Amino acid sequence: MSRLLTRIAVSALSLLAAVATAGAAEQPREIRVDYAYYSPPSLVLKRFGWLEQEFKADNIPVKWVLSQGSNRALEFLNSGSIDFGSTAGLAAVLSRANGNPIKGVYIYSRPEWTALVVPKDSPIKSVKDLKGRKVAATKGTDPYLFLLRSLHQEGLKKTDIEHASLQHADGRTALEQGKVDAWAGLDPLMAASEIDAGSRLIYRNVSFNTYGFLNTTESFSRQYPEHVKRVIASYEKARKWILANPEETAKIVAEEAKLSLPVAKLQLTRNEFSNPVPGAEHIRALKAAAPILIEEELVKRGTDVNKVIDDLVDPTWAKAIVR
Repeated sequence: MSRLLTRIAVSALSLLAAVATAGAAEQPREIRVDYAYYSPPSLVLKRFGWLEQEFKADNIPVKWVLSQGSNRALEFLNSGSIDFGSTAGLAAVLSRANGNPIKGVYIYSRPEWTALVVPKDSPIKSVKDLKGRKVAATKGTDPYLFLLRSLHQEGLKKTDIEHASLQHADGRTALEQGKVDAWAGLDPLMAASEIDAGSRLIYRNVSFNTYGFLNTTESFSRQYPEHVKRVIASYEKARKWILANPEETAKIVAEEAKLSLPVAKLQLTRNEFSNPVPGAEHIRALKAAAPILIEEELVKRGTDVNKVIDDLVDPTWAKAIVR
């Protein structure tokens, strides 16, 4: 009898160990999320620690990584350095078309990154005036793709300008130091340049905007679907808080991004937070923008960009959360 009881006890312990191991395998060791100065919800989340609270009971730590542009966020996702990255929509399309297996699972906002900036005393007044000029833009980001679309709209090509490939902050600095003639900017850097240096927007076209996507990798979403929902739920909490607390949001953005309060307020007036579920509106915007990727040979010849967009945009998780 004692041997039987011993065997039963050993079997029970083995079963408990197996269950514990299986449970551990069903959750990640940590959640790695980027924050970006162009994504106010990420700054609010980081400030209040809501993601940390969400995963505290599971003993899953949250790691924050700064993304200085869509190109950096996409590089981090592709290398496995982060699980969630904040990017512009068209930049995400370009990255997926070139082999980065990501999913756009939430719209954190429609930020301002569709404008061309010149110094306050510049003689440049229009996109056509950029011909033969030196223009800064960060490759692989929406401002760069916006620049190309704006040139094409005026019958110009990228070879008609001298492109200076600079990260966003460096582009602003180069503009204000007179090292480039124009800059394809984004907020909050663009708002800061306007207010602090008197820089001017010579062209702005919100219809070219392809929204701010929160992306995750296909492998993470496949392995941890419930954790994707929980991250989105935290982002949704931040979005609703922003809508209810615009003044406090501006203070958080100013402090986190080290901006003046007027700059943060200007940035927020050019952010739109109304439609967080990826869907038809966002797909239309991406498909309208997609031809530039083919025309400029930024994707492999023969790439079905519309299919890439359909594969990228995945509302499954957001639909389950957003009410």
